Amino acid sequence: MLVNLVNYAVSYANRGFSVIPIGQNKKPLIKFAGKPPLTPNEIRKIWQKYPLANIALKTDKFFVIDVDRHGGEVDGMESIKKLNHDEWFEDTLTERTAHNGFHFFFAKPKDMKISQNIGILPSVDLKAHENNYVVVAPSSLGDKKYQWLNNAPMKAPPQGLLDLIKDKQRDMPPTLVAEVLQGMRKRTKTTDLFETIVQGFGDKGKRNDNLASFMGGLLMRNVDPYAAAKLAMIANDNSSDPLPINEVERTVNSMIEKENRKRGIS
Repeated sequence: MLVNLVNYAVSYANRGFSVIPIGQNKKPLIKFAGKPPLTPNEIRKIWQKYPLANIALKTDKFFVIDVDRHGGEVDGMESIKKLNHDEWFEDTLTERTAHNGFHFFFAKPKDMKISQNIGILPSVDLKAHENNYVVVAPSSLGDKKYQWLNNAPMKAPPQGLLDLIKDKQRDMPPTLVAEVLQGMRKRTKTTDLFETIVQGFGDKGKRNDNLASFMGGLLMRNVDPYAAAKLAMIANDNSSDPLPINEVERTVNSMIEKENRKRGIS
């Protein structure tokens, strides 16, 4: 049974978190990118309009290792176990998701930029962009609830985890960059696609069109749709003014569906 979570939302805000109201589809009910955190009074007014809203927190001061256990070919916990470092994920704030996955919360280090990485491991995402968010307890999806598993503080990420993140967030191979910058190849549409990954989608007013063109270019070149979606997330993360995640997902899904229709794939 769905209940009004306004008091929980206010409590999160009072503890310094940036609260985002979201619907059952896990999409935000307000525009929040680049905006200051909601005040308790603003939260109360929003929950009057959306009394059954769930709660998400913006990943501006922390990052989350998001372990999926229901949607992919791989159980995300198997990916975590293969690291052979269970201690990285102990003694930090942890919740179980509505689909039996896990969110491990870590405080962002001050001396290292943590970049978002969708698919950092098979069925494991790193959610870290200042305009991204993560759903938190006691939110629910139908009859399935998010649940805190402890009340530990968010600990500083251990060095081993930071090293893994650094390794995974490296840019494309330097040889490819050198070839483009030194003019060893003629500029092509493929060149533009590579540069978009690093440079992002440009200024406001052009970002959605550039994202659609980027996805179309990748799919036309037979890039796997899942890989293309991950590259789009990386390019958005590298944009000077990133699009909200829900807008990226909507455009990406639309382009994949369009390409499938062209190829007669239902």
